[in-house]
Amino acid sequence: MIYRIDPLTDTRWAEFVERHPHSTIFHTPAWLSALNRTYGFEPLVLTTAPPGEPLANGVPFCLVRSALTGRRLVSLPFSDHCGPLASPEEFRLILDAALESYRSDRLSYVELRPLEPLPNGNGFGSSQQFIFHMLDLRPSIEAIMAECHTDCVLRKIRRAGREELVVESGRSDALLSDFYALQVITRRRHGYPPQPREWFKNLIDAVGENATVRVARASGRPVAAILMLRHKRTEVYKYGCSISEDHNLGGMQLLLWTAIEDAKAAGMVDMDLGRSGFEDTGLIQFKDRWGAQRRELAYYRYPATSRPTTSKSLFSKFPRPVLVLMGRLLYRHMA
Repeated sequence: MIYRIDPLTDTRWAEFVERHPHSTIFHTPAWLSALNRTYGFEPLVLTTAPPGEPLANGVPFCLVRSALTGRRLVSLPFSDHCGPLASPEEFRLILDAALESYRSDRLSYVELRPLEPLPNGNGFGSSQQFIFHMLDLRPSIEAIMAECHTDCVLRKIRRAGREELVVESGRSDALLSDFYALQVITRRRHGYPPQPREWFKNLIDAVGENATVRVARASGRPVAAILMLRHKRTEVYKYGCSISEDHNLGGMQLLLWTAIEDAKAAGMVDMDLGRSGFEDTGLIQFKDRWGAQRRELAYYRYPATSRPTTSKSLFSKFPRPVLVLMGRLLYRHMA
C-alpha cells in the first residue's frame, strides 16, 4: 500500500532525507517550503511506510494547480533533478500510485526529473533533455585548478584580480537586491522573464545558512552574482547572472572559483553545476572549462508528450519592469 504524507509537517521526511545517501537539496523540506510559500504548490511524498513507522523510501511531488496550464504532479518544480529515494521495486509501486492519482484526479500529466534514465514500458516518455555537470572537489585545490581552462578560466581570474574586483558573500537583503537586479538583466538577455524576487527571498530564508549569495563588484558596481546552496557534502551552483558588457572583467570566474575554495575548506566533496539546455552551448562550454564531468539528463512525462518550446524572442523585447511583472504572474503556471 502507498501512503501520502506532508513533507512540511511530517518530521520523518526531514530525518529520512538527511540520512539517505542519494538525497539532494531538492528533496529537502526547505526547497519544498520555498515552492509552497512562493507559488502555492502543494508538496507531498508518496511512500510505502505506514503512519508512525520510520520512512524507508519516498518520492516527493508537488501538486500544481493552474487555471491556465492544468493540474499535474511534478517531481519537482524548478529543480534541476530529483531522483526517487527508493529501490526499483518500491519506485514501481510509487509510480503506480502516482498514475492512479493521474486518473482519479484527472491530472494533465505526471512529470519526473530523475538523474538516472527511467526504464521502458511504464508509459512515461522523455519530454526534455539537458546536459548536467558535476565537479569533483576531492582532489587538491591545485589539482582542480590544473583542470581549468587556461584562457577562459585562469586568465579571467587573474584579470579579475588586476581589475580589483571585490567579492561580497552573505544572505542580506542588500546582496539579494544586487543579485536580483542582475538576474532580471540576464533573463531578459536570454529571452525569459525572471522568477519573482519572492522566490529567491523565500529560498534563502528556508535554506538558511546553507544558502549564499555572492556578488562581484567593480569599483563598487555589481557586475556578476551567483546563488549557491549546500546539502550535506554537495555544493550547488543554482543561479548565476551578470552584465554581458563586463564579462571581460572575469567576475563570474572569480565568483565560482571563490565558491570552490570555500566549498573545499568546508569539506564539500562535489559541486553540482546544474543543467544546461542542449542549445545553451556557451553555458555548456563554461562548465566544461572547469573540468566538470558532463552527462545527459532527461525529464519524463506521463502521458508521453514533449514539452512545448517557448518563444524567447518575444520576452527579450519587453522592458524590465514589464518582464518582472510577467515573471510574477506566469511562473506559478510554468512549473
